[in-house]
Amino acid sequence: MPVEFIGFVGNHAGSESLAAEGAPLDLDYVETLAKAQEQGGFDRVLLAFHSNSPESLLVAQHVAAHTHRLGLMIAHRPGFNAPSIVARQLATLDHISRGRTAVHIITGGNDQELKADGDYLTKAQRYARAKEYLDILRAEWTSDEPFDYRGAYYRVDGAHSQIKPFDRGRGIPVYFGGASDEAIEVAGRHADIYALWGESLAQVDELLNRVREAARVHRRSPRFSLSLRPIIADTEEAAWDKARRILERARALRGDHAYAPPQNAGSQRLLEAAAKGERIDQRLWTGIAALTGAQGNSTALVGTPEQVSEAMLDYYDLGISTFLIRGFDPLVDAIDYGRELLPRVHAKVAERERATQVSAGLASA
Repeated sequence: MPVEFIGFVGNHAGSESLAAEGAPLDLDYVETLAKAQEQGGFDRVLLAFHSNSPESLLVAQHVAAHTHRLGLMIAHRPGFNAPSIVARQLATLDHISRGRTAVHIITGGNDQELKADGDYLTKAQRYARAKEYLDILRAEWTSDEPFDYRGAYYRVDGAHSQIKPFDRGRGIPVYFGGASDEAIEVAGRHADIYALWGESLAQVDELLNRVREAARVHRRSPRFSLSLRPIIADTEEAAWDKARRILERARALRGDHAYAPPQNAGSQRLLEAAAKGERIDQRLWTGIAALTGAQGNSTALVGTPEQVSEAMLDYYDLGISTFLIRGFDPLVDAIDYGRELLPRVHAKVAERERATQVSAGLASA
């Protein structure tokens, strides 16, 4: 099973432990970070979506124009644009980028943030809407004839797109996340790659099995992506010292601001893990998740590049074939990952595959 690496292109410099710098959209930073990850061997990069941030589809187009090979994973919230229009936008960008486009469907886990864009649906309603949204996206991408659709949230008559994905056989990959029962149901129907945050090995194994069962109903077999914030250094002691400094800086930047209890199941699961300790499964560090209320991708694997790559292989053995990784110092860490981490994981995966082939050969002999 080959492994894929997804990086991250923020709109400007900053993280939980690094004060934000530059304009809300710093194009020089976007280009530099994208090129660094392309040169470092990342397969694609995530362009995030928030109710107050620059528009991810447009930033992705800029990244495509300044890279040659790097794929795009565009975070997108269903419900604010007509799905038939978004299907054509994504297919158009897929042609402009020569087949480098993918979409990450996020329904949103914070009711207040969603209200900023005028969305007052409940979480269950948002997932029901997302299912219909994806039904229409896929029909636009695959149907050679006009089609009708009747749903509780969308209705189209004679919908048809002249432009299809650049490679119709491969299509436009759909990434999908969410750990609630409603999310798992939609993921089983539509996710090509199911994305989850960096939980404990036991939690990941349980969640993967839930998604596999939901997908089996639709005769589908999705791949799986895990999001992590690796913290690497030349020695294990130096790596843990680095983690503690990151936490200190993040705490100083945060001040007395307390987080509200998270509404989304993914963050709740991360906090459940954090409640068991700051260090889980030897290398999984929950310090930032505990500090921030697990707002997004906030757990880390800590150690030397060799140790962290071994820990990533533990997840690979559970079925994780994609790792979405970004650092707390995004540009510096992306360069370090490309030099120290990605080659090690690729080598270990290749070794696993060779061992599997040898075992299969011996079994059939």
